[in-house]
Amino acid sequence: MQNAARSVHDSPMSNGAAPSALPDTIVLVHGFWVTPRSWEHWITHYETRGFKVLAPAYPGYEAEVEALNEDPTVIAEATVPAIISLFEEVIGGLESPPILIGHSAGGAFVQVLLDHGFGAAGVAISSAPTEGVKVIPLSQVKATFPVLKNPANRHRAVPMDLDEWHYAFANTFTREESDALHERYAIPASGGILWDSVLANLTPGHQEVWVDYHNDDRAPLLFISGGEDKLMPPKVQRSNAKHYKSKSTVTEVKLYEGFGHLLPAQPGWEEIADFALDWALGQLGGEPVGADAVTGDLDGESIVDCNEPDV
Repeated sequence: MQNAARSVHDSPMSNGAAPSALPDTIVLVHGFWVTPRSWEHWITHYETRGFKVLAPAYPGYEAEVEALNEDPTVIAEATVPAIISLFEEVIGGLESPPILIGHSAGGAFVQVLLDHGFGAAGVAISSAPTEGVKVIPLSQVKATFPVLKNPANRHRAVPMDLDEWHYAFANTFTREESDALHERYAIPASGGILWDSVLANLTPGHQEVWVDYHNDDRAPLLFISGGEDKLMPPKVQRSNAKHYKSKSTVTEVKLYEGFGHLLPAQPGWEEIADFALDWALGQLGGEPVGADAVTGDLDGESIVDCNEPDV
């Protein structure tokens, strides 16, 4: 079996070259406060387009939402190295590099995986930032306050109550819809990982979500932002994208007005899912299957190439 975990220096995607065959597998990376269940509609959607879809849980998160809420011990014990290692093992066991799509913290993990040479192309949706991004909008401070208000939370799994969830995740839904989504998807988040991410820019040396912004061999990367996102506002992804300095790689940003942080569950997600996949296939030399999605009627801003000097 050909190993998809080869170094970026040996990868057929290096320096923007298209692989010999287009990916047939998509790996979905969930974020914090949710589990792979948050991808349930995307899994079915991509499978109907003929792709194999994997949505691994973080180590220990394999239990259902209800069980994790009952006993969140594994969440409090989660670490970024363990999460990255699990996804590298999953991707490394594939015959060829897949397309990676991550949401929220999963977007940051997709960036790390691409930097490590895993994946043919990546899409980071409502992405948390990698190390070095110092933009901190006020809405983000309020959204993460449940964790950051108490340093003792660094050793805990911290949930969001219904009000906090509605503000941070589901502000574009009615309150009734938001409460139902909370029941369906919400779990506590690792206070330790969130505190470490805040302190990363103040701690000497490379931290857990560090990437090489000058990596000339990194696969193409698209950031997708929701214009109403309070947890990870668009300016966070814009700043993150602009940190990438290589002229040999593709780094782009697309903004969808009217979408909040829980973009994968908001009505209209199908068009965005198709756009993300077709963008990735297009970067790898393939023809978009969902042509309507690329030029769709959603209020999406034109893609911005972050390698352009005036961005």
